[in-house]
Amino acid sequence: MKRVKSAKRTNENSPAIYRWDQVRVYVSSPRSGRQNLQDRAAAFSVAHFTGLGRLIMAGFPALKCWATLGRPLRGLCPFASAVFVSAGLAVTATAQSAQRKPSEATRPVVVLSAQSLDDLKGKLQPDNKTSELIDSAGMQLRVAVQHEKNKTGAPAELHDASDDVYYVLDGGATLVLGGKLDAPKEVEPGEWRSPRIIDGKTYEITKGDLVVVPRGTPHQRSTANKNFTMILIKIYAEPLKKKS
Repeated sequence: MKRVKSAKRTNENSPAIYRWDQVRVYVSSPRSGRQNLQDRAAAFSVAHFTGLGRLIMAGFPALKCWATLGRPLRGLCPFASAVFVSAGLAVTATAQSAQRKPSEATRPVVVLSAQSLDDLKGKLQPDNKTSELIDSAGMQLRVAVQHEKNKTGAPAELHDASDDVYYVLDGGATLVLGGKLDAPKEVEPGEWRSPRIIDGKTYEITKGDLVVVPRGTPHQRSTANKNFTMILIKIYAEPLKKKS
């Protein structure tokens, strides 16, 4: 049996492919003249790994099995090699899909009718109040109804890790958006306050208006001589902790 190196290694970590060939030997019978097979023919290939390849194959026997079986098949029969690899991928995909399942709800849904919101506005309107509509603990969301009446002097704000959405339920307000905070101070991590905004743009918002304030945007609100009620939605980068 003769060993023949059948594939050139691309680098020290790639496998060297060796092929062994046996020779068919036929001998004529002195009596009948018939030829008898004295040595059965066979040919097979083996992948031999060195260097880093040997360490990887030692830790992952499945890779060594693929290299030993799939690599020779690629040279001998491309179709058989493709079927072999495709079958392996199909088995892996099936196993992964079997392990995954949909998540489950962490809390009940909240449905508020128009009448319930009107009732809530009536309770908030005498003063400057805010009422939370959901329990936000563990969520990245806060939803509240906020009422302001003739409120001035509120500081400008900027949030590093939360977006604001306003939907005006009743009344109106003056907003200053954009620009830069003047002499900002961080009152808590990611929360900035300032007396005023430099180079911001002024907007007058009224009932039915929707405002989206992305994180990092300076914003300031005034309700001087106005009665203002809105739904405030805040979207946070991280889930909120439960209040103690």
